[in-house]
Amino acid sequence: MVNSRMAKPQSRAWADRAVAAIEADQHRSADTHLWKLDLPALAGIDFYLKDESTHPTGSLKHRLARSLFLYALCNGHVRENAAVVEASSGSTAVSEAYFARMIGVPFYAVMPRSTSPEKIAAIEHHGGNCHFIDDGRRIYAESTELAARLGGHFMDQFTHAERATDWRGNNNIAESIFGQMREEPHPIPAWVVMSAGTGGTTATIGRYIRYKRHATQLSVADVERSAFFGGFSTRDANCRCEQPSRIEGIGRPRVEPSFVPGVIDHMLRVPDAVSLAAMRVLSRRLGRRVGGSTGTNFIAMCFQAARMIELGEAGSLVTLICDSGERYANTYYSDEWLRANNLDPSPFEPAIESFLSGKRLTLQFEESWG
Repeated sequence: MVNSRMAKPQSRAWADRAVAAIEADQHRSADTHLWKLDLPALAGIDFYLKDESTHPTGSLKHRLARSLFLYALCNGHVRENAAVVEASSGSTAVSEAYFARMIGVPFYAVMPRSTSPEKIAAIEHHGGNCHFIDDGRRIYAESTELAARLGGHFMDQFTHAERATDWRGNNNIAESIFGQMREEPHPIPAWVVMSAGTGGTTATIGRYIRYKRHATQLSVADVERSAFFGGFSTRDANCRCEQPSRIEGIGRPRVEPSFVPGVIDHMLRVPDAVSLAAMRVLSRRLGRRVGGSTGTNFIAMCFQAARMIELGEAGSLVTLICDSGERYANTYYSDEWLRANNLDPSPFEPAIESFLSGKRLTLQFEESWG
């Protein structure tokens, strides 16, 4: 006879299996590589790029999706056979579809009807369903309503990203970076540079730096169509931007709940054409394509390195390769798309190449200190 007081409820038993499946997947995956970029002209300045494109779903958002699912499961929000809904047309939706299929629950990504066929195909490849809306401004409301109609859970990455990850350690991205840097000539980076989408990664890195009492400073790069820089520089959490970001995965029309300005030391705003110029320069240096958000990260790292050189400082800087450029063959790497969006990165590429060859960085950016 089974002692009913000792037996787990069926829902708990299912959640335990789901958590175990996600944890097992993590243990099967090696950590992402930390590349050191060869820049002999920048004596005393070391550039490191943590390659998040090598995750099973191809982007930094794989870590976020894993954390969001574990957080939701352990809080009892995700249930057996109940749908999971997310407001995303990009990498987060791809990664969440992967984990939803892993634990056997339906997944729905709420997205504008104008979303590219490549993104839709990537989500559907991992078993996700695409729910289209005509008015992108209703993406949060429609996600909430769809989850209610389906009897499921709205994951809400923009609210929960900063709290779903254990920022003190437990194999988060910050702990991984500092662990991999341990044997380098400058093991404690002078700067970690990161762009913001949900704000969750910057919150994790900034909190970890403070928790470990490192001298590292965190610089966050924002794109031109985004509310994050304005919210940070004016200390106005209600800051808004009416135009959608053209750099996928980063920039938001509002200051999201997961954006934690108190852990950020410095922000700068990068024009979209400059981000794409840096993307192209870095792709040539690496011998493979990276995405637009990686270009934003890279030019911001160049900016901080240029400041260090002017001050006579030596040290290391770390940023992320957020995803592969192969996802953007029909957008950022398409001349037709660039013309349609009135973007021309070509005038900025020589200035970036010149800096990497040992000359002064001539590009200027709007910046703000915490």
